[in-house]
Amino acid sequence: MSANIRKLIVQVDETRKEMGQDITPPTRRAVAIAVIENPYAGRYSESLDELIAIGEELGALLGQKAVAALGIAPGEAQSYGKAAIVGEAGELEHAAAILHPKLGAPLRAAVEKGAALVPSAKKRGTLGTAIDVPLGHKDAAFVRSHFDAVEARVSDAPRANEIVVAVAVTDSGRPLPRIGGLQHSEVKGEDGLR
Repeated sequence: MSANIRKLIVQVDETRKEMGQDITPPTRRAVAIAVIENPYAGRYSESLDELIAIGEELGALLGQKAVAALGIAPGEAQSYGKAAIVGEAGELEHAAAILHPKLGAPLRAAVEKGAALVPSAKKRGTLGTAIDVPLGHKDAAFVRSHFDAVEARVSDAPRANEIVVAVAVTDSGRPLPRIGGLQHSEVKGEDGLR
């Protein structure tokens, strides 16, 4: 099954100054969002296979759009995350079906590698509900400078029978990181931790 997409939004957040300090190069976070019809809205189904397949499709589409919005090669992506907001006629398990079984593999392909777990968040909501898409380094979970989040919000979604699906990708960590830990330049990316 293919996702019935009502709306696609792609935005880039670029920080150039923080606490009076110039950020060179700027830190950039891209969020690609799809507003889709929930094929299970208003009814219980033991099988959520349609949403699992949609997750795989959206992992590729949204991951590629986020990387393209940053204007980088896939291997230059540094962190990623995913999130979903289910409209009131759906259930949280609908978001889980999109985000967990199959969305990760095509997202990892879109950013080249992705040895670390993809951080995720899910919630129920209505029109204009916001969600923070958690971010973590794509290849090494111990890189503290990349623990972050970016907000995703669509003013007219999710409607009761919709799901908002967001994928975030960055080309950097937070501005002015200085709490120590493993550095991006030290990442081996072999076990998803270091």
